[in-house]
Amino acid sequence: MRSEPAATRVFNLQAAVVVEKFDERHCCLIIDDAVLEPEKLAQYALERRGEFSAVNANYYPGIQLPAPRELSAGLVDYFLWRVRHHFDARRGVEALCRYAMVTQSPQALQPLQWICHRDDSGLDARHSMQASVLYLFRDQALGGTNFYAPTRPQAEIDALFVAARQQSAAAFAARYGIEAGYISTGNEYFRLLGNVAAKWNRLIFYDGGMLHSSAITAPERLSDDPLRGRLTLNGFFTSRRNLK
Repeated sequence: MRSEPAATRVFNLQAAVVVEKFDERHCCLIIDDAVLEPEKLAQYALERRGEFSAVNANYYPGIQLPAPRELSAGLVDYFLWRVRHHFDARRGVEALCRYAMVTQSPQALQPLQWICHRDDSGLDARHSMQASVLYLFRDQALGGTNFYAPTRPQAEIDALFVAARQQSAAAFAARYGIEAGYISTGNEYFRLLGNVAAKWNRLIFYDGGMLHSSAITAPERLSDDPLRGRLTLNGFFTSRRNLK
């Protein structure tokens, strides 16, 4: 499944892959100057600004737009060729690629959006999921990505996520003492492992099972304008795990 031509049309294959380790088990890959012509990717989103829409099913606090086929194919090839060997990923199963912009105010968030999350919830145990974020904005104050580790037993964390999905905002806040808003430095249930700062044309990859969130510390700067907002290209890659 290595189709290098699609990747070479989009990505800078000379860019270095830097491994940022948070601890012995958790890391993030960082590739700067990742795309050959990032302005074209941003322009595509701008020209289709009216086609962005909210997708409530995955609780993303903003709006999204499917990526074009060639861009999606290039990102998948790039993952398979340069990134997959860093993770428990033997063979690609499926992938999803889309533009996204965080747009919601802290007051409009639902409880599940007050805490960090995983991308691989409900995934078949035989599979793993990796994720990527390409930052397509220059205002670094819009925030990069934070990574977290739980501070409570897994049973308590599982119960917290169930409550965040099912309870009203008032009930959840009263029960867990978590206030409405974007998580930043952590709380009683999650500690901050590390942060990757946003940078124009920076691409990151991480294990989808690692708790994470957008690092939104200046929500007043969020916008649904691709020229001014927190425009990213997000990828999700499901793979068969390595043979033991």
